[in-house]
Amino acid sequence: MERVVLHVDLDQFIVAVELLRRPELRGRPVLVGGTGDPTRRGVVAGASYEAREHGVRSGTPLRTAAARCPDAVFLPVDRDAYLAASATVMAALREVGGVLEEAGWDEAFLLVDTADAERTAHGVRRLVADRSGLSCSVGIGDNKLRAKLASGFAKPGGVFRLDVGNWVAVMADRPTDALWGVGSKTARRLAARGIATVGELARTPMTDLAGEFGPNTGPWLVALAHGYDSTPVTAEPYRPRSRGREVTFQQDVRDPGTLRAEVDRLAGVVADDLAEDGALARRVVVKVRDARFATHTHGVGLDSPTRDRAALAEAARTALALFPLDRPVRLVGVRAELAA
Repeated sequence: MERVVLHVDLDQFIVAVELLRRPELRGRPVLVGGTGDPTRRGVVAGASYEAREHGVRSGTPLRTAAARCPDAVFLPVDRDAYLAASATVMAALREVGGVLEEAGWDEAFLLVDTADAERTAHGVRRLVADRSGLSCSVGIGDNKLRAKLASGFAKPGGVFRLDVGNWVAVMADRPTDALWGVGSKTARRLAARGIATVGELARTPMTDLAGEFGPNTGPWLVALAHGYDSTPVTAEPYRPRSRGREVTFQQDVRDPGTLRAEVDRLAGVVADDLAEDGALARRVVVKVRDARFATHTHGVGLDSPTRDRAALAEAARTALALFPLDRPVRLVGVRAELAA
């Protein structure tokens, strides 16, 4: 028997849920986003593998997606359907036993004891398919980091194992942003220091990065490159760190008064979301995307945790005032970071 971490990742989840209702679209490029109208502003929420071959991903503007993939079928977002499908999958995973950690509506970690990890992983795939009709990829690891990366290598619809035994062979020559937790900005900063691959990062003394990245982040980056991760798999209910709402304007907005009114409205919606969840906010962050697609954020801390609409709106207006607003605005959003 061995104890392993499984990372279960649903394949093209949003699109897959839509294909259960529209099987005639299988094999075609399918994009889900906004109201399903690519002539209106909005972004892609889910893209089929066929659409991804045209360079379309989640977050791609709908109009750009339509230009890159003119034969795509566009569908509107149906959040309730995705939540229901996610609940079905998570209920199935609880039947496996062990410790289940929901990491989002389309992924979860399982800590299990098994005599045959690969057989267990394939069993999980069959169980999810039987219960939900959805395909998933399963990564096997000796910690959460390796399991998470392994599921990426398993896609679509497969099983892959990544542990201490094959970590160097699989990861050493990959770019640093292949690591879970290393984004493009950090990768560029590492590259400026001559560190381009996971192997090069692993060979870097921790003290060399502490000065630039901080005494905690610098050593942590090196530890990631070695595949270390001490984060436990926990059965505590998944709780998002923030709740937010945003709107993409169909015409760029220049008037500050219009933006303030929209920020007020969004803050009210976020306050309702917090009330529904029984959550409190400790900080309010406003996001602004201008007509050139440059995106910036400013945040304001709250005097005490709250979900009071007036307090959230005041903090959002204060954060909005920190922007120069010297360019037309395409998108504005309000996010509440949750109190512990």
